[in-house]
Amino acid sequence: MNVRRLIPTAAITGAVALGLTALTACSSSDASDHKSGDRLDVVASFYPMQFLAERIGGDHVSVSSLTKPGVEPHDLELSPRQIGGLSDADFILYLKGIQPAVDDAIKLSESKNTLDATTLTTLEDHGTEVGGEEHGHDEHAHEHEDGEAGADPHIWLDPVKYTEVAKGVGKALEKTDPDHAADYRKNTDTLVKELGTLDTAYRTGLKNTGTRTFITTHSAFGYLAERYGLTQEGIAGIDPEAEPSPARISALHSIAEKKKVTTVFFETLASDKTAKTVARDTGLRTDVLDPLEGITKASKGDDYIEVMKSNLAALRTALGAK
Repeated sequence: MNVRRLIPTAAITGAVALGLTALTACSSSDASDHKSGDRLDVVASFYPMQFLAERIGGDHVSVSSLTKPGVEPHDLELSPRQIGGLSDADFILYLKGIQPAVDDAIKLSESKNTLDATTLTTLEDHGTEVGGEEHGHDEHAHEHEDGEAGADPHIWLDPVKYTEVAKGVGKALEKTDPDHAADYRKNTDTLVKELGTLDTAYRTGLKNTGTRTFITTHSAFGYLAERYGLTQEGIAGIDPEAEPSPARISALHSIAEKKKVTTVFFETLASDKTAKTVARDTGLRTDVLDPLEGITKASKGDDYIEVMKSNLAALRTALGAK
């Protein structure tokens, strides 16, 4: 996955050493505090993983996220303390391919209980390069082994794939903390039912529309588009703030006319400048389609389920749902 800022492995290695040194004085007391308590210390890489850990773990976990609210996940830089703290976590839940800094830190931390969410489902290539063809419902998406370069990591935006991940997280927590396995199973079942209801709402709500194509600054919705028979047209690939070329704007203008597109979507954690530029040049309106990489005051909902419902409402309006 092409991200805007990468941290050299050497820098991560140095930070790990520094972080572990900084934590030496407090690690013993932290460990004893955990042992005297009854909650699992869980570290999540960013919001979609945090949501699963909190919902499935319930009262038996204490969840912290490496990505604070309002921080663009792709640009995350970890502090030495965050990196060093990974070694003290009881359970780490992350999604490989979204945040290289996190991937490198986890690899070097030698943490025992880590779970990469991409191993719980099948990754696909949705053509997220600039001007790339986006997969629709009738096109076959090339499947990748977990972590393979070129695979789209935005699996949480497909309720069905997110369900697969949720089930895997539940089983992993049961294994890590068998004393509370029954509760983890119960919480997983409850969440799976909610995600099933969400999937049904999307299938029903997007069944009959005036167009099947939408334009977005951030090519994060390939799985969602394929799941519900839509076509995603990214302005500039995976970078929500990249400036589109004149040729791409011209192509989008033609696509908008041909496919009866009405809306250019932007997201909450990035500037709407690009979306407004394209909308102005193509005569379209703008709206928010949230890739759910973080929850902020600007989010249209307090959690994953609520924001996904808001996304459905936005898509129904943009696509002219009947």
